[in-house]
Amino acid sequence: MPDDPAAARAFTERLRAEGHLPRTNAVALVAFILAFVMLGGVAAVIIALLMVFAVALGPGAIILGILFLVPLLLAAGALVAAVVFSRRAQRAHEARRWRLAGFARDVGMEFVPAVPSPPLPGVIFAIGGDRQASDVLRGREPRFVEVGNHSYTVSNAKNTSTVRWGYIAIRLAVPLPHIVLDATANDGLFGSNLPASWGRAQRLSLEGDFDRHFRLFCPQGYERDALHLFTPDVMARLIDTAAVLDAEIVDDWLLLYSGEELSTVDPARWAWVFSVISTLLDKLAQWERWRDDRLAEPPASPALASTPSRPVTGTGSPSVAAPLVWERPPVGVAPPGRRLRGANPWIVVGIVLGAVGLGGLLVTFGPLFLFLFTR
Repeated sequence: MPDDPAAARAFTERLRAEGHLPRTNAVALVAFILAFVMLGGVAAVIIALLMVFAVALGPGAIILGILFLVPLLLAAGALVAAVVFSRRAQRAHEARRWRLAGFARDVGMEFVPAVPSPPLPGVIFAIGGDRQASDVLRGREPRFVEVGNHSYTVSNAKNTSTVRWGYIAIRLAVPLPHIVLDATANDGLFGSNLPASWGRAQRLSLEGDFDRHFRLFCPQGYERDALHLFTPDVMARLIDTAAVLDAEIVDDWLLLYSGEELSTVDPARWAWVFSVISTLLDKLAQWERWRDDRLAEPPASPALASTPSRPVTGTGSPSVAAPLVWERPPVGVAPPGRRLRGANPWIVVGIVLGAVGLGGLLVTFGPLFLFLFTR
C-alpha cells in the first residue's frame, strides 16, 4: 500500500478518539514550549546586554557576549533537532499503523494497535513492567491466531531497559501439557535467550539430530506425551520453517517467540510468518485428540467389570449385561503437567561462587603448591 501521510494521520487520530491509542503526551508538549520560551527569553536578554555593552564598552564586549551566546544557540539547536526527529518518528509510526491496518483488512484479519498487559499465559508475558503488545493482527478462521510485538521493562538498581519480542499465538481447542521448545539457533552468549529456565530433570532428549536444533522441556512423567505431540515429522517441519523460533505450549495456547519483530510492514517477513502458521495448523487437529490418562476414573468395582451380571428378562431368557469399560479421559491436564518447574537459582549461584572461590584459591596458593612440589 503506498504511503499517504494525510490518511495515516487521520487514521491515528481516529484510533486515539476511539481509545485504542493514548492521547498525545501533554506534559511533554508543555515542557517543549516552556523550554523554547525560556531559551528565547534568555537569548533576548543576552542580545539586549550585548547592545548595551557595545555602546558602553566597545566591540570587545560583543565578542565576550557571543561566547556566552554560543552554548545557548547550541542548546536551542539541539532542542529543535529533537522536535524534528520526534515528529519524523511520529509520522513513521502513523504510516506503519495505517499500512498494517490496510494489510490486515486485505488478508481478512483484525488490526489492534496496542494491547496493555496482554492476557496470554506464556513466559514472556508474565515478567517485567509496562507490558504491552503492539501492532497486533488477529485472525479467527480456521482458528484464533494472533501475531504481534511485545515489550516490557526490566530494572536493576541503576538502569531500566526495554525488552522486545515478536510472537505468534495460536488458540488450541483443548489444554495440553506445559512444553517448551527452546531453539538453539537464537542462543546468546550465555545460552538460551528465553527469560526463564527449567530444571534439567525435565529436559527430554529428542530422536535423531533434533537436539542440535531444540531443547525440549516437559513435566516429569509426561515424556511419552511430549513425544506423542512432537513426532519426528513435526520436528522436521519446525526445523525447516521455524528453527529460529522458541515454542511454548501452555494451557490451550501454542506460542512462538522471536527476538525480532514479527508484525512489520515487510511483505517477506509476513510470507514467512504465514508459512510457519500454515505448517503448524496442519498438525493441531492431531494434537487436540490427546487426552491425559491421569484424569481417567477407574471402574467403581473391578469385580463387576470382570464378572458380568446376567439379569433375567421378562420372557425368562437370560441376557448378558455389557461389561464395564474405562471411560475416555476428559479434556484437561492433571496438575503435575500444567506447569514446568523452574530451575533453582541457588544452584546456579552456588556453582558460580564455587568457581570463583576455587579460582581465588588457585591464584593465592597455586605458586606455593608449585614451589613445594618442584623442590
